[in-house]
Amino acid sequence: MGPLERRDLNAGRERLRDQVAGALRAALISGELRPGAVYSAPALAVDFGISATPVREAMLDLAGEGLVEPVRNKGFRVTAVSDRDLDQYTEIRALIEIPTVVRITRTAARADLEALRPVAEEIVRAAHDHDLIGYLESDRRFHLSLLALAGNDHLVQTVGDLRNRSRLYGLKALDASGELLPSAREHLELLDLMTAGDEAGAQVCMTRHLGHVRSLWAAG
Repeated sequence: MGPLERRDLNAGRERLRDQVAGALRAALISGELRPGAVYSAPALAVDFGISATPVREAMLDLAGEGLVEPVRNKGFRVTAVSDRDLDQYTEIRALIEIPTVVRITRTAARADLEALRPVAEEIVRAAHDHDLIGYLESDRRFHLSLLALAGNDHLVQTVGDLRNRSRLYGLKALDASGELLPSAREHLELLDLMTAGDEAGAQVCMTRHLGHVRSLWAAG
C-alpha cells in the first residue's frame, strides 16, 4: 500500500475523513486498491498511521459514490467497472466536456485560461517523474477547473463523479509503455489552442484526449 503510507495527513488543514477519502480515491484510480478485493478499515488505518474511525467514515463516503460496497463483518469491496460501463461513462463525458470546452474557448477570459497553465505543467512534470498519484490529482484539478469556467457547478460535479466512477486501472501499464507523457502533453496543447481562440482545434484536441482516456488508459 505504498502511496497510502506516503500521504501527509494533517487534520489542521482539512478534515481527516476527507483527506483519507482523497487518498483512497487516488489509490483506487491508480489501481493500488484492486477491483473485487476486500479491504478492512483497521488494516488501511495501519497504513495511514491513524485510527480506524476516519478510515471507516471515508470508506462510507466512497460507498455513497459507488466506488466500494460494504461487505458485512469484513470491510469494503472495490467495485469493478466493466468495458460497457467505461464506454457509457466516456460517451457521457464526451457529450458534456467537448461542447463545453468549445464554449469556454469562445467565452473565457484569456487570463483565466492562462491561470491553468501551471497545473497543466504539473501534469507533464508528474508524468515525467512517474508520479502517478500526483498525475491523477493534477489531471483532475486541471479538467474540473477548466470546466468551472463555464459557470455551471452541477456540470463540474457531474463530470467529477464520472471521473471517479471510470477509474483508470491501466495507469501503471500506460506509464511503463511510455504513453503517459504524450497524454500529459495534450493538456498543454489544449490550453494553447484555447488561449489562441481556436474553437475547432480545441474540439479536435479534446475529442482525441477523451479517446485516449478510454482506449489507452482503460485498456492498459
